[in-house]
Amino acid sequence: MIIRYSKASLVAAIALFASLVAFGNITDYGSNFAFVRHVLLMDTIFSTATIHYRAIHTPFLHHAAYVLIIAAEALTAILCWVGAWRLLKRAKSSARDFNHSKRMAVAGLTLGFLVWQVGFMSVGGEWFGMWMSEQWNGVPSAFRFLATIALVLIYLVQQDGEISTETPK
Repeated sequence: MIIRYSKASLVAAIALFASLVAFGNITDYGSNFAFVRHVLLMDTIFSTATIHYRAIHTPFLHHAAYVLIIAAEALTAILCWVGAWRLLKRAKSSARDFNHSKRMAVAGLTLGFLVWQVGFMSVGGEWFGMWMSEQWNGVPSAFRFLATIALVLIYLVQQDGEISTETPK
């Protein structure tokens, strides 16, 4: 039983994290928007880099990218909260029902992984060369986030068996 509660708790922890990130991006829009803007402008990467042609200079697209990031973070939070709730509701159910209740949490964790791996590591880090910026390099943070999410996802998808009704001797 403790493993089932553990899985629900870890999904809820990711939900809380994604909620706080989305909330911070909404309530401190300007500060966090600056990050996205500078990454897309590529104005702080190595001056000798030959990838500056990839820069996006259109302010509307900067805002659109940031809104998309916030929406994906918020959706990650929502899916994980709903997933954690469903896991808690089914914690005492049959193994089949509990394993079936993981779908929403798996969707939320997968989306979160994609936000930080594809959005920040691949697109921001590699395509826009964010790793070259001393001031606007979010790659290390993104890696910490996606690694944590991946570990929770791996733990969650492990099949749960029936709950033992025997008392330990």
